[in-house]
Amino acid sequence: MKREIKFSLVFRDMWQSAGKYVPRVDQLTRVAPAIIEMGCFARVETNGGGFEQVNLLFGENPNIAVREWTKPFHDAGIQTHMLDRALNGLRMSPVPDDVRQLFYQVKNAQGTNIARTFCGLNDVRNIAPSIKYAKAAGMISQCCLSITHSPIHTVEYYTNMAYELIELGADEICLKDMAGVGRPWSLGQIVKNIKAKYPDIPIQYHSHAGPGFSVASILEVCDAGCDYIDVGMEPLSWGTGHADLLTVQAMLKDAGYIVPEINMEAYMRVRTLVQEFMDDFLGLYISPRNRLMNSLLIGPGLPGGMMGSLMADLEKNLESINKNNIKNNKPLMTQDQLLIKLFDEVAYVWPRVGYPPLVTPFSQYVKNLALMNVMQMEKGKARWSMIADDIWDMILGKAGRLPGPLAPEIIEKAKAEGREFFTGNPQDNYPDSLDKYRKLMNEKQWEVGEDDEELFEYAMHPAQYEAYRSGKAKVEFTADVAKRKAEKNVIAQPVAQVIANDAKEALLPKTPQTMTVDVDGQAYRVTVSFGDTAAAPAGAAKPETAAAPAPAAAPAAPAAGAGQEVLSPLEGKFFLVKGTSDTPVKVGDVVKEGDVLCYVEAMKTYNAVRAEFGGTVTSICFHPGDAVSEDDVLMTIQ
Repeated sequence: MKREIKFSLVFRDMWQSAGKYVPRVDQLTRVAPAIIEMGCFARVETNGGGFEQVNLLFGENPNIAVREWTKPFHDAGIQTHMLDRALNGLRMSPVPDDVRQLFYQVKNAQGTNIARTFCGLNDVRNIAPSIKYAKAAGMISQCCLSITHSPIHTVEYYTNMAYELIELGADEICLKDMAGVGRPWSLGQIVKNIKAKYPDIPIQYHSHAGPGFSVASILEVCDAGCDYIDVGMEPLSWGTGHADLLTVQAMLKDAGYIVPEINMEAYMRVRTLVQEFMDDFLGLYISPRNRLMNSLLIGPGLPGGMMGSLMADLEKNLESINKNNIKNNKPLMTQDQLLIKLFDEVAYVWPRVGYPPLVTPFSQYVKNLALMNVMQMEKGKARWSMIADDIWDMILGKAGRLPGPLAPEIIEKAKAEGREFFTGNPQDNYPDSLDKYRKLMNEKQWEVGEDDEELFEYAMHPAQYEAYRSGKAKVEFTADVAKRKAEKNVIAQPVAQVIANDAKEALLPKTPQTMTVDVDGQAYRVTVSFGDTAAAPAGAAKPETAAAPAPAAAPAAPAAGAGQEVLSPLEGKFFLVKGTSDTPVKVGDVVKEGDVLCYVEAMKTYNAVRAEFGGTVTSICFHPGDAVSEDDVLMTIQ
């Protein structure tokens, strides 16, 4: 008889790999008892990564969610673990050191046992403080090898990285095969090497199913000495998700391993509840294609967690490209054509920006850079003509050391724009900020919360937290759900002989429609547009209360002023600054060509909009956090 293998249900990542959102806290606490009754999980992934930003986006307090969601597992003796991004904490951009320290104190107090820390560049300098802070807070420090496949990322590379992390104090090692592109034999060799030198260090394997290697890889790492296997379950397994619990358990049992039995009655209850949550609203943000395995993913190596939201994002990008194609009498592009162009461009971009492991946030950076290249080239512009500030930080070394060298064309572009490369400790670029946020909360008369958890949330996610506190996030989310349900209901109506691709355009209203949504007993009138929003009036998507005005309702956008128009380069959310320490441009300011005017946040990165001409700002046409479409007038300059 072989040794015991334990299972971890990656419940958070199941959802993040499928679509945009995770269940609400009331849904999470309903499903927790059934997960426990399944009787087969030693661990459950309860939060981390994008989880808490998602709570904020639909107007829910993430601290309450984490406390209530982890408690039943804690009471049942099941360990909970969360994913954190080292230098980036729980967000896409780097985090000050004092916020990182508070992070682990808060999560331990809220009931999370294990901090699964990874650096998207595999830069051990970024992970080292997390080991210290997690252990000081009383958490288990599990450190990741972000697995990818390239000439640089060899068995020796990952073996040496694991040794270094263990010597720095890591309690456990996780092979984070986020794209599922790790080759089974190589993964087995990495585990074998770690166990040969450190036999008592627990090893956990995490893999996505998309490219098709995962089941073979699971068997290989178990034969090499792995202790824990991450699994998903129906209806969110396979595809961009993870290998299914039932398959993995049957395979390992046949191979002679001791594996836990599964209470199938409880399994079916969890499966039913997950489907219920999808039918409620979560399925509105899940592409049916994310259920499919796709060996084309072997080439670009894009991670499953990112692919979940990518397919939804591509709809907007495709619409943008096809608007331009219509204007220029060019044939329309299909989503499959765009996807292939994107995969090809990722393969071109990735080695030229130094082979960063394709995991958050650098998978998004590489994908976004490739996608912007595709979009710009489709519109007759040059490759590399739009690079977001966060991507520049990666290229310049401000986020950590790139595994490989940069291509000469990238180095030349950086020099031509006067950008300087950084070789020091990345954390030094981001000064402490807790005192600043504590002062802001005091001014706003906001409580810092139990164990300073509200202070932590504000410092970690400033823009999203303010939108949550104002109520704007919940109103906008509720409106978006209402719009998507309306679209779904219209398309579901039987239409004879209408081609599927034309059905939505044929049936949806041609003008903005007003609907009333209920948010915690307060009625709001929300105007939403369907299809091409280019003709929608300025501020048409802004919510307002049906009765008296409420703080959550966004004011109407100011009218455009005199002068030349500054257009949005893409669809997203408008912001004047990236952080509270930045000084926003205001009406009356004199700007010169090349100055940063504002940002459009899209695909999880802030894209700087720079002045193409100098002059005086005569109007700012949107409020921070407002949704904007491509070619919307953001400002005017005279």
